[in-house]
Amino acid sequence: MSEALSVEAELEARVDEYIATQSGLDLLRFITCGSVDDGKSTLIGRMLYEAQMIFEDQVTALRADSKKQGTQGGEIDFALLVDGLAAEREQGITIDVAYRFFNTDHRKFIVADTPGHEQYTRNMVTGASTADVAVILVDASQGVLTQTRRHSFIASLLGIRHVVLAINKMDLVDFDKIVFDDILSNYMEFARQLDFKTVTAIPLSALLGDNVIERSRRTAWYSGPTLLGYLETVEVRTAQLEHPFRFPVQWVNRPHADFRGYAGTVVAGAIRTGQEVRVLPSGEVAKVADIVLYKDHLDSAIVDQAVTITLDREVDVSRGDVLVAADDPCEVSDQFDASLVWMDQEHGFIGRSYWLMLGTTRINATLTEIKHKYNINTLEEMSSHEFELNEIGRVTLSFDKAVPFEAYKDCAGMGSFVLVDRYSHATVAAGMINFALRRAKNVHRQALTVDKEARAKLHGHEGKVLWFTGLSGSGKSTIANATEQVLHARGICTYVLDGDNIRHGLNKDLGFTDADRVENIRRVAEVAKLMVDAGLVVLTAFISPFRSERDMARALFDADEFVEVYLDVSLDVAEERDPKGLYKKARKGELPHFTGIDSAYEEPETAELILSTKDLSVEQCVERVLELI
Repeated sequence: MSEALSVEAELEARVDEYIATQSGLDLLRFITCGSVDDGKSTLIGRMLYEAQMIFEDQVTALRADSKKQGTQGGEIDFALLVDGLAAEREQGITIDVAYRFFNTDHRKFIVADTPGHEQYTRNMVTGASTADVAVILVDASQGVLTQTRRHSFIASLLGIRHVVLAINKMDLVDFDKIVFDDILSNYMEFARQLDFKTVTAIPLSALLGDNVIERSRRTAWYSGPTLLGYLETVEVRTAQLEHPFRFPVQWVNRPHADFRGYAGTVVAGAIRTGQEVRVLPSGEVAKVADIVLYKDHLDSAIVDQAVTITLDREVDVSRGDVLVAADDPCEVSDQFDASLVWMDQEHGFIGRSYWLMLGTTRINATLTEIKHKYNINTLEEMSSHEFELNEIGRVTLSFDKAVPFEAYKDCAGMGSFVLVDRYSHATVAAGMINFALRRAKNVHRQALTVDKEARAKLHGHEGKVLWFTGLSGSGKSTIANATEQVLHARGICTYVLDGDNIRHGLNKDLGFTDADRVENIRRVAEVAKLMVDAGLVVLTAFISPFRSERDMARALFDADEFVEVYLDVSLDVAEERDPKGLYKKARKGELPHFTGIDSAYEEPETAELILSTKDLSVEQCVERVLELI
């Protein structure tokens, strides 16, 4: 009996020792990427198999699946360990990002197998966003391809500094050193333009296992590490440990009146009790009173630890604020130069506004400029007014308030963001802050003695904008003009901003593409804002087809200053009227991008007034507008 207890105790001790050893291992996140059918999934499957990271029943299932769905003539198809989607197994490709966890005696790993097809570039961005190392595969029989360069560029853009150039399928070229050297030389010529710290080339056969776990006899000319050997020893993630303390507040924890804590995750540096921190953007300073992890009270916390921090005095801290080292704070700004990867089917236009998620805060952001897009093959910078799916470029973003930040290259947790469509809630782009723009920090509003209230007193009325929107032919200009005549007769200071008139001057450089329409409305809204500030009643007559831009215009004004008037008329009625003959030309193809024909009109959802101009006369419409205001 005592002997059995002794064995059990020894087994328990060995289990505890193993758990303690494993918990002390550091974690490496890496991605596999490259062109279609370069062998990414096969490589990960081979690593898992040879590292004995899959159970016996999984091996049995793998053998059975390989006979049914494999691509190796009944032999084990290691890609099936990773390609979990049915569509992937049927097509033999990777569509989604597949994550796998495994560990060795030296390190723990999370690997993301990212898709090779160009249309799934956004999925590759998702996988690369948290990676420390990129394993970029190249088919030795194909060489460096477009997608190899694309994924390399994205990896560099996302701050991955260590790259393995895994020249795979060497068995197809008889493990020829000349082929290996030529591919390496070709790749390095391109990679010199990127921000990689190290590029380690390894000749592989993921299918046969050469240089994956053990060194291959068939590459006696190669003296570098095996893939697993490299992954176990590469030095990463030290920069964020040495960085000044950064802690975005996710939640204000107030379980009772005697406790107020600030919950979140340390994204850089470390913190100790008694250390001074600064709250940004307010700038308030306090000392850390306690660091709480569930029921435990810690002396310190480091990168990636999720904790609750309490302070020694009451200060105003909210979700989205950032606690930083008091003696080494980060900057605060509201306008940025950023790199952007577009991830949505809907195009991105200059002047359009989105929700921006930065750390734990959500703010309104406007895409104010597209400086250029990149040609992935040549890294050439190309001018553009819009983004399409999977395109990458450099932009200027303006926020509606100043936020704490750091350049992405210095601290990813403080410089990475996503843009979200305010209506569909879809993530449309991922971005990296490069730097704040000087004008965002140095340009301030000048206080003027004669203000909006003073001008309103002089005129005897307040300023307001009546925003008439609807299809061409719905009656916008007619009703705006008639309304102005009545207001003018009553002594009201007015001005009509008409779509056609504006395009003869201020906006004569704009066409009728979606991007130009967005910019057209942005400029008009800014002009209308100045006129309302001057005390005028402004009547705008524009199709303004996109809901996003009308809402952008509304956001520029106080709640009682903006009145949206929707002239509701069907396309058939508008086309019957056709006062300018525009619909006839559009039907003939002479006017591309014409609203209602080949460009969409998004009906207002929150208009203060809807006028059916088919059923109402001009006088009746004017009367209803005047009743409203």
